[in-house]
Amino acid sequence: MRTHPTWTFRPRRAPRRALATFAAAAGIAGLIGASPLALAQGSQGAWPSKPVTIVVPFPAGGGTDAFARPLTAVLSKNLGRQFLIDNKGGAGGTVGAGVAAKAAPDGYTFFMGAVHHAIAPSMYPKLDYNIETDFIPVGLVASVPQVIVVNPKNVPVTDLKGLLDFVRKNPGKLNYGSAGNGTSHHLAGELFKLQTKTFITHIPYRGAGPALQDLIAGQVDMMFDGLGSSAAHIKGGRIKALATASEKRAPGFADVPTSIEAGVPTYQVATWYGLWAPKGTPKDVTDKMQAELTKALTSDELVKTWNGLGAETPNLYGDAYGKFVSSEVKRWAEVVKGSGAKLD
Repeated sequence: MRTHPTWTFRPRRAPRRALATFAAAAGIAGLIGASPLALAQGSQGAWPSKPVTIVVPFPAGGGTDAFARPLTAVLSKNLGRQFLIDNKGGAGGTVGAGVAAKAAPDGYTFFMGAVHHAIAPSMYPKLDYNIETDFIPVGLVASVPQVIVVNPKNVPVTDLKGLLDFVRKNPGKLNYGSAGNGTSHHLAGELFKLQTKTFITHIPYRGAGPALQDLIAGQVDMMFDGLGSSAAHIKGGRIKALATASEKRAPGFADVPTSIEAGVPTYQVATWYGLWAPKGTPKDVTDKMQAELTKALTSDELVKTWNGLGAETPNLYGDAYGKFVSSEVKRWAEVVKGSGAKLD
């Protein structure tokens, strides 16, 4: 009796090329709808998986830069990834702000701006960004009083009263440098002139750093600067501080009187610096950055550094920081209107 052979079915293997094509297609399908963070990370792990850039909208040597550099050093150490500063100065800090607003919201670009960016909407009618809607507020980094500083060779006075006597007897003879049109340096100078009924010529620069260098060199006579950028030069005797525009004396500068003590009680101006992320940055990234910022600002290292710069660190993060910025935009609009400040 003949028997029929037994057949065993064996599935045919797909060619390797077909399997590779299928895997690639599946990978692409998995990426569709992925968050910017997921696309940026790929298989590299949690944020940050590569260097992070912080755009500073002024040249090196200014107040924003003076706080950004120690901060990025601590963040780099704590997170094990480089935090790099990209200085993009120009137009009172608005050029760098525009660049940061248009950066990819993938968690690898942040923006460190200042009070200048609350002033800019009233001074620059055609900004290509909106500080209140094109960024996510992360936190306030530092706050320092403005300080009235002079080149001691150009302006041989010892106190604010002496300065007022000099400028009233010599209207227009002195000039003051600023970080640019529409910056707090500019508005602080205009407010001082308005309140003291004096005239001092405004000389705008592309940042506080270049203005300070010319003040030290005697190319300009004085500045209404944020204490952070002037601190080292005051301590080094290269420029002289006449008064801080504040209610109380600044940390680390107990020998510099306040504007109240110096006889101009209404003159109070603070410069603050803060951190933002471009709109659309994933919330888990901004939340982690906020937590890391808080950790850095409360570290012994930065507390000591901030005191040396005459700065305080207000506890203001996220939405509360955003509301503060909006209130500053309104406040400075009133100052601009009242002082009649214009772009030179």
